[in-house]
This record gives sequence, C-alpha cells and structure tokens, in this order.
Amino acid sequence: MRKAWLLFSQTVTIAVALLFVVATLKPQWLGRGAVDLASSPAAAVVPLPAPVQSVSLIGPGTAATGYAVAAKRASPAVVSITASRAPQRSRSDDPMFRFFFGDRARQMPEERQFGLGSGVIVSPAGYLLTNNHVIEGADDVEVMLGDGRSAKARTIGADPESDIAVLKIDLDKLPVIAFGDVDRLQVGDVVLAIGNPFGVGQTVTSGIVSALGRNSLGINIFENFIQTDAAINPGNSGGALVDVGGNLLGINTAIYSRSGGSLGIGFAIPVTTARQVMESLIKDGQVTRGWIGVEPRDLTPEIAKTLDLSVTQGVLITGVVQAGPASEGGLRPGDVVTRIADTPVANTPQLLNAVAALKPRETATIRVQRGDSAIDVKVTVAQRPKSRPLQ
Repeated sequence: MRKAWLLFSQTVTIAVALLFVVATLKPQWLGRGAVDLASSPAAAVVPLPAPVQSVSLIGPGTAATGYAVAAKRASPAVVSITASRAPQRSRSDDPMFRFFFGDRARQMPEERQFGLGSGVIVSPAGYLLTNNHVIEGADDVEVMLGDGRSAKARTIGADPESDIAVLKIDLDKLPVIAFGDVDRLQVGDVVLAIGNPFGVGQTVTSGIVSALGRNSLGINIFENFIQTDAAINPGNSGGALVDVGGNLLGINTAIYSRSGGSLGIGFAIPVTTARQVMESLIKDGQVTRGWIGVEPRDLTPEIAKTLDLSVTQGVLITGVVQAGPASEGGLRPGDVVTRIADTPVANTPQLLNAVAALKPRETATIRVQRGDSAIDVKVTVAQRPKSRPLQ
C-alpha cells in the first residue's frame, strides 16, 4: 500500500512539472494564445486631449483657428514707410572735411539720411496714421504697400505732443483697417503687433495687453499708453496693434529696452487718441487743446504732510501764469486740484489730459482744496500754445 501511494505521488509530481514546462514554452499546445498587451485593458493607450486652439469669431458663424484670419485681415492695411532728408550740414562746408579732401569736397555727392517705420491705412481716401518721430524732419516720404505698390506720401499734419502724424497717398483700391473698441480692452486680452521691424519686411508678433493707461514715461507730453508684451522693435513705430479680429486698437510707438531690441515692454497710443488727433489735423491742420496756465506737480504723501494738507490725492499747483486763465479765475499756488469739470484727477498726466480735453473759450469748473476748504474755481479755458511748458 505504501509503495502504491509513493508511485502515485511521484507520477502526479512529474505530470505537474511537465504541464508547467509545456504551459511556459509551448502554450499553444494547450489551446491558449499569448497575452496581447496592446489589447489588454490595463495597458490600453489613453488618448491625450487635443491641443487647445485660440478661436476668434470674425463674423456670425465664422470661426478662425489661431490668429491667421486676424493677421490676414489687418496686414494689407499696414505699410512700410521710408522717410529721407538731406544732410543737415553739407560736408563741403566742414573745415575738417575740406582739409582732407580739398576741392574734391565740393564735387563729392551728399548722402541723404534715411529712416524706416510703419504706418496704417485708415481711410479709402488714402489717409495713413503713423508716428510723428517716423517722418519728423523728412522732405521725402515713400510708402510701400504689402501688394508691392508704392507711392509718395504728403504730410497732412503732425502733433509732436502725442507723437501722431497723418499722411496721404493717392492710390486706388486701398486696403483699409477697421477701428477697434479700445474701451472694451482689458489686461490679458490677446493682441498682435504688425509692422516692419529693422526693415526686414512685414512681421506679425503676438502677445497680451500687459497694462492700460500707462503714463509718466517721459515719451510724450500726453500719455495714455497701452502696454503689451507683443514684440515691438525699431521699424515697428507707426505700425498697428490689433485685436484677434484684426481691428485697430493702437499705434505702436515705443519700447523699453537696454539693447535696442524687444524686452517684452512695448507701448502703443490708443486708437481713440490717434483718431481724435487725425480728425483735428485733417479738419483744422492742427490739434486744438485747452490750456489754463498752471505748473502742476504730483501730490505725494510727504508733500502733503510737509504742507499740512488735508488731502492726500490730487495735483499740487506750484505756479500760475500771470494774467493767464487760471490766474484770472482765482487759482493760486499751493492749491490742490482734485477735479476738472467732471473728471477726477489724481496725478499730473490725468490733469494734462483733462485740461487738454477742454474746449477753448468755454468756462470750466475746477475743484481745488485750499487749506481745509474745498472750493470751486471758474476758469475760462484758452487754447494751448505750441510747446508751452505750463499747462
């Protein structure tokens, strides 16, 4: 009995061993296939979400992926500008030049000075917006369109205080950009900058609105810039800042840079300002702004404490033009202006813009803090003289 049990045990052990070997090396002999890892639920490939694309609605029921449609819509209206002028001083009149070249100095051709910039066609009649510093001092301005056409441009007018200039070209079938709604613009909105940086040709860059209402930068007298990180480089000046619908939001004007290239801090003049200046230049040949004849200074907490003032916000009047509008109205040095007409003012740029918006020969009410009393001063606004240091 014991021998029979021992034989049975050995037989079972050998059978199990053989079954293990066959299952490992030749599983098909047992009617089973290999495990398909590709179809195994545990090893199934999980699909990644599709890349999120920026979608801009250009019109009812029309969607555009990315910013291609915006660039295609706005780019034809953005032009390259070449401004040139004769040398400010003839080389033949330079004693040092004559010393080296003698009589040949009179025969050597003078080289013209060239500058590159950009502009934006805003009217089928051929009116263009650009920066004043792009064409300032030029006696010849040539405009090159994206379709290859070129034309000499006439300067309709320029406003150095806002750095806006208006040109006109005489060509037919001009592409025209649409004006955008700057009042709805918010920090974080996507914008495109279009221009001719470094003269390489028309270029489109993208970014966001970094800030609104930037002032006190020392770039222009009247500042209310849109700040953006869209790349703006030399040659982009006068070009377009547009929204994702291809509508004009601003005129690219300046950058903050230590190298001359873009560091992600660029500034554009809002199209509302540019449009107002353009309409004044076309209609009157100049920009009419209000002027009251005061010298303002930002009111800091330290100044307010030193002068023992009861207000901490406003603009301190440090000087008044004798026999000027403010003086005639009763404004005095030491007054703190807190409101002009219906516009609150908390710093000098706000005061400049508020005064400039007043119409000459109209009477404006100016709220000032004088000591412990808040009083209203009636001032008859005058027209702002050119290059006037006082406001």
